[in-house]
Amino acid sequence: MSTRRDFLKTSTLLSFGATVPTFLSNTALAVAPTGKPGAKDTILVVIQLTGGNDGLNTVIPFKDADYAKYRPTIGIKADAVKKINDSLGLHPAMGDLAALLEDKALCIVQGVGYPNPDQSHFRSMDIWHAASTDKSLTEGWVGKALKQSPLPGFHLTAGGNETAPLALTGAPARVPSITSIADFQLKMAAADATDKANQKKLIDDVTKGQAGGSGQLLDFVRRTAMNTYASSQRLQEVAKNYVPKATYPTTGLANRLKLAAQLIDAGLGARIFYVSIDGFDTHAGQGGATGAHANLLTEVSGAIAAFYKDVSARGHKDRVCVMTFSEFGRRAKENGSNGTDHGSGAPMLLVGGKVKAGAIGAHPSLAKLEDGNLVHHTDFRRVYAAMLEDWLGLEAKPVVGAGFKPLDVFKKS
Repeated sequence: MSTRRDFLKTSTLLSFGATVPTFLSNTALAVAPTGKPGAKDTILVVIQLTGGNDGLNTVIPFKDADYAKYRPTIGIKADAVKKINDSLGLHPAMGDLAALLEDKALCIVQGVGYPNPDQSHFRSMDIWHAASTDKSLTEGWVGKALKQSPLPGFHLTAGGNETAPLALTGAPARVPSITSIADFQLKMAAADATDKANQKKLIDDVTKGQAGGSGQLLDFVRRTAMNTYASSQRLQEVAKNYVPKATYPTTGLANRLKLAAQLIDAGLGARIFYVSIDGFDTHAGQGGATGAHANLLTEVSGAIAAFYKDVSARGHKDRVCVMTFSEFGRRAKENGSNGTDHGSGAPMLLVGGKVKAGAIGAHPSLAKLEDGNLVHHTDFRRVYAAMLEDWLGLEAKPVVGAGFKPLDVFKKS
């Protein structure tokens, strides 16, 4: 049978307490408010489309003759698009997101990029992550923002070798990477069921302050475990009892966003969620209305729409904003492999009860390309500034630098 000393040596409680954020013991109402009235409850969900999403086949200028000319194979026919207005439409695979236009919950920010766009995946992604074009980039825009106010958040991963993004680097407290609520379970080195029961009773006693003995190690365990262990139990109940109020597709992105919905509805105070989906480097065999790119857009559209419907039905409609981005767009003209090469000037999508619905900004001109690329007119740091100042209630200038006025993407309260 385990002794108290053996348990304290072998239990993973110490590492559990060190890695689980201390905010898990707080409810959303207990989280310290940020700088602006009404901002303390807002939640930002960042979705990274890794590989360089083809913005021209995501938001389509279906009446532009140059579009059909430049894309004879992979172009989308005008009668197939999901119309945003009389000249723009979403890819036909994005029906779920298009339906949110009717709910005034989808905002399309067009022509987003940065000066002198870099065509390297790694360099361009670092620029987006750091909100800076400096040569040396060591901190991310979210990490820098969290220095002002340590808003709790999660990096929701697909597992495997996925590492935390540069965007989160620099935060005063590590933003944990998790794949499921099971990551918060207390694991015990029990030899059998009786041993496990004894260990669980001991840790229950420790967290309630009823265990005998004293000493530095036991005191540390008690301090560390009291809130995190109770929160772990609470999270397991959330996972067991959670019934989504929308039908999530059976995709990886949908699973991660469902996890975000669970954590939001648990009232634990999390304010930032970061997820990613790979596969957007469509140099060959991209497809048009169907195919590889269409499949990716179907996954993105279905997952975001289900997440939004789920959290909205639970009363969080006006608390949540989803923001998508990719490191760059693609060239205007398709290549010889029925795909597209690295480009620039692509759209960002925002979803939430407080976003301004419809298209913001003009679609980049297909008649005025630069080296075959769409020319951006909105710096992505203006979108970030809006997320920071108008949504999270944080100062944008220390994060994105001077000269980037928040883009007007939110409804006035």
